[in-house]
Amino acid sequence: MKLRFDKDQPHQQRAIQSVIDLFEGQDLNNPDVEFSYTSSDSGSIQFTETGVGNRLTLTEDELLANLNKVQLDNNLRADEISTAIEKLWYNEIADDKGNITLSSVTADFPNFSIEMETGTGKTYVYLRSIYELNKVYGFKKFVIVVPSVAIREGVLKSLSITFDHFQEIYENQPAEFRVYDSGRLTELGNFAKSNVIQILVINIDSFTKDANIINQVRETGVKPIEYIQRSNPIVIVDEPQNMETDIRKRAIANLNPLFTLRYSATHKSLYNLVYKLDPVEAYDLGLVKQIEVDSVLAKNDNSGVFISVDAFKTAKQSVTARLTIFVNERSGVQKKQVTAKAGDDLYKLSKGWDIYREGHVINELDAENGYIALSGGNVVYKGEAVGGLTDQVLKEMIDATVENHFKKEKELSAKGIKVLSIFFIDRVANYRSYDEQGNPVKGKFAIWFEESFARWQQMPAYRGLYTYSGEEVHNGYFSQDKGKFRDSKEGKSSKADDDAFKLIMQDKERLLDIATPLRFIFSHSALREGWDNPNVFQICTLNETKSDMKKRQEIGRGLRLCVDQDGERNMERSVNRLTVIANESYEAFSKALQSEIEEDTGVKFEGRIRDARSRREVKLKDKWLEDKLFLALWEKIKFRTTYKVNYNTEDLVKNCVAALQKMPAIERPLIYRERNAAKFVRNKDGELIELGGEQKGSKEKIVKDTHYNIPDFIAYIQSKTALTRSTITRAILASGRLGEIFHNPQLFMDTVVKIIKDELDRIKINGITYEKIAGQTYEMKLFEAAEVGQYTDNLMEVRNQAKTLYNYVVIDSLSSPERKFAEDCETRDDILFYVKLPPKFQVKTPVGPYNPDWALIKRDEGTEARLFFVAETKDAKAAADRSLLRDRERMKIECAEKHFAVMADVTYCVVGEVSDLKG
Repeated sequence: MKLRFDKDQPHQQRAIQSVIDLFEGQDLNNPDVEFSYTSSDSGSIQFTETGVGNRLTLTEDELLANLNKVQLDNNLRADEISTAIEKLWYNEIADDKGNITLSSVTADFPNFSIEMETGTGKTYVYLRSIYELNKVYGFKKFVIVVPSVAIREGVLKSLSITFDHFQEIYENQPAEFRVYDSGRLTELGNFAKSNVIQILVINIDSFTKDANIINQVRETGVKPIEYIQRSNPIVIVDEPQNMETDIRKRAIANLNPLFTLRYSATHKSLYNLVYKLDPVEAYDLGLVKQIEVDSVLAKNDNSGVFISVDAFKTAKQSVTARLTIFVNERSGVQKKQVTAKAGDDLYKLSKGWDIYREGHVINELDAENGYIALSGGNVVYKGEAVGGLTDQVLKEMIDATVENHFKKEKELSAKGIKVLSIFFIDRVANYRSYDEQGNPVKGKFAIWFEESFARWQQMPAYRGLYTYSGEEVHNGYFSQDKGKFRDSKEGKSSKADDDAFKLIMQDKERLLDIATPLRFIFSHSALREGWDNPNVFQICTLNETKSDMKKRQEIGRGLRLCVDQDGERNMERSVNRLTVIANESYEAFSKALQSEIEEDTGVKFEGRIRDARSRREVKLKDKWLEDKLFLALWEKIKFRTTYKVNYNTEDLVKNCVAALQKMPAIERPLIYRERNAAKFVRNKDGELIELGGEQKGSKEKIVKDTHYNIPDFIAYIQSKTALTRSTITRAILASGRLGEIFHNPQLFMDTVVKIIKDELDRIKINGITYEKIAGQTYEMKLFEAAEVGQYTDNLMEVRNQAKTLYNYVVIDSLSSPERKFAEDCETRDDILFYVKLPPKFQVKTPVGPYNPDWALIKRDEGTEARLFFVAETKDAKAAADRSLLRDRERMKIECAEKHFAVMADVTYCVVGEVSDLKG
């Protein structure tokens, strides 16, 4: 398998372009500049005694003006608009940790934050931004700083699998990437000297301390880190919330960045937010999987003692513990978390629940060893809950995960999609321990899993689905094993452990291959940020206590849209469904997750988490292939077509000239200057210190005197549009706008490309003709592929089964016209048959595939004849006035009209309601 990438995802393009626009006005390099130590500094590069470095020629005022424009274009909130270029600051003195003092160090490079929801292609975006920054401005040196082994391995994998993709997009632009290795320091010299794109991936812990090899003077009299520093790299910080300590901020500053780009879904500190794709937008656009919850609850389990030690909190004078116990509330007894200290009585903390009356005073709280001792003699360790139905619940959760997995793999195997499930566990020993000889021994989770797998494998519905045994389909990857914390890549106990590491962490394609047995992955904490797999469909958290990992962090491992065996991403919402197996109610889980998302992002996520128990299976009716009405309809619409585009070059040039003349003015870069008054903040001792500023004065606009080397812009536009040089030249010259290329060449070229492509699309659609392809029709199995699980709010239950194929009609929950149309089809006597066309029933068009909504048979009132329709449902106003539709949507509809026009006796129409169907 080779994973494939879509280069035209709109949300990714916006994120990339937002970064490019930050540096509008940056002096460009001559594209033909040769590598030479005698060359003077040129545009975005400079030559040093160690090699080639980046160079920024914009002033801070220019950067702020560009930043504000980008922020406004991206519709950021008023409180997210920067009033100054925020700098990184840190303390050299340990006692000043977290406080701004007079001794705090402020770095002088700018920082920019890009917020993208997990699973939407954050790594792809920043890797492609590297190539784009090089193409537009000529920057060459890039360092990617990561906080962990898992993220490092994920970045290296992404660099590897996207390399050919980027080479194709950027016309084989020379580029090299490497991971920092203290055993191969000479590679830093190559990084510094090379005149091609250089990408260095480095773990933050490799250079935080003076004792690190990279910071020590070598025989040459140079510290290895100096090769990086003198290159003035653009530093990309992956998951920066993990690098907010003073020592880590200092380390990043010590790389001497030209500027930093900080990418995360959960920023702790937003330094000059540039672009934001929040969870609600990502979810609503279908860029991530839907989330559903399958709850496993222990009912009637409040008769016995239950105590779990969730966490300890230590202070200078006290130690407290967070415990979960039964609490006697007005609404009844329920599990709740309480805070306790030595001497507390659980009977009182439980509000008088009688089971804690004797022997439940806390005699000792030992945070170091992780336990509490009770007056009755019981000792309860963190991670080992006492009482309740703990083991029964955990065992049932494993079984529920296996059940969901079997159901989903059976459903998706026909689409070539392999299903993965992941279990997060609190204690490695519950899954794997080791005997005295160092041999692995199965823990209770592994044993329960294999028992459950064997049981479901023998179910009649799933016989033949897997040829593997339960032992073959699961494995674990842990950063804590055999009781010792370590980098799991080092010192593993066996070759099997090493193979598991490579398969789970490095070989994403092999893990996604249906022929690879591994389908269930157990992890303690290593697979948090930085690891994900597009085909994770089940996540189960086997916590005997409350997890330290946030729910949002857990589900992030499975939000990415899935891929099939050809590496193609599947965009169907009905397929992309992440099931979370939770040991709490659906309502409780949803509320907690919504609260976390709102706390992290400031946006409400209400109504977007589904109850797995509300899902229904959409099934074809029995003997559907014998339905005479359906067969009559299918004989009319089943034909595949091909299209030809005929257009007149003179008309294209004329249209382009008119559009270019209306193009917004390409202006010279501007500097905005503002008068600012100092803003004061207090340090921990109450002393006032100056930090930043607040705008107090009016803006003054100055036109910057700029000089650009003009590239072969006709060749650039030709590469983006596939038109001849002559056609492009004629259009630009006749428009009278050529002189504006001297104001800002890149902006001019990109604007012209967009205008010409839009006009080319329009004229193609006007001149398009369709014809049937001899002997080629759509396959009827498309209707079988539409048999999927859906949620009840996306379904209309069919009562008159004779009029359609399925037991439910699938409807976009946000589309009231669709729902009303389906209800009317169900009840109206003149609608003889109707069916929602499957997603894969697609008409090819020059602007992308088009999937119509409905196919119907209607009885003509006058003649009683059967009329055959294909219909697209829209809001009534848009159905009556297509100018209200988006351009591409309107173009696809125009193509569909011409496609169905070659079908005998079929009418295609855009309707607001059933009564709009007219032959």
